[in-house]
Amino acid sequence: MPEPENMVLHLLREMREDMRKLGAKVDGLATKHELKETAADLRSELRSLRADVASDLVTLEKRTSEQIVGLEAGR
Repeated sequence: MPEPENMVLHLLREMREDMRKLGAKVDGLATKHELKETAADLRSELRSLRADVASDLVTLEKRTSEQIVGLEAGR
């Protein structure tokens, strides 16, 4: 499965779409309890996104380091 050209940009676009959907959902909320529940869901999604981005950045750093080592070995 090919990776997106820019993983962070891809995740931010997904997050923007989720926020748009959430905004539509909030417009139709009837109770304060539902709003609190929706906010908790959003916080959870943001934590998950942060973890995904951090993991992707660590992977990118590792791959970049491996490529640098490979280039240095080829000298």
